[in-house]
Amino acid sequence: MNGMIKVGMADLKVAKHPGSLTTLGLGSCIGICLYDPSTKVIGMAHIMLPSSKTIKNNQNVAKFADTAIIKLIDDMKKQGANKSRLVGKIAGGSQMFKFSSGNDMMKIGLRNAEAVREILKENRIPIKADDTGGNFGRTIEFYSDTGRLLIKTIGHGVKEV
Repeated sequence: MNGMIKVGMADLKVAKHPGSLTTLGLGSCIGICLYDPSTKVIGMAHIMLPSSKTIKNNQNVAKFADTAIIKLIDDMKKQGANKSRLVGKIAGGSQMFKFSSGNDMMKIGLRNAEAVREILKENRIPIKADDTGGNFGRTIEFYSDTGRLLIKTIGHGVKEV
């Protein structure tokens, strides 16, 4: 494996085999991991919000589910991936803080997860693993050899999906 490539918050990266991607501190954010099993091209986006359409300052396409996924697919295709073979794995989307109101606008993690699932469905990308929700943060590592996703959580251990 080459060195681990870090994906920051509101960022996205693509790697060819042998390669690996990681992002730290997923709370309400979602880590979107896409994999082409034939070419072993991987991509990861660390999105913060579900939609760019309601935000004035929306120049950073990697910040939003609706724009990041499209950009990630395009970047992966430039590296040899085929959209029809892509599979997805997602993690994050926690409810990190308790709110007394039942206002769904405050449930950013849930809204992020719903948006990501919908956009992947629209693009006909099946989700092979979904580790979203809860009230804890996650750090993820994504590997090009098999498309395995390692999810590390404080108090919940490590799991591979």
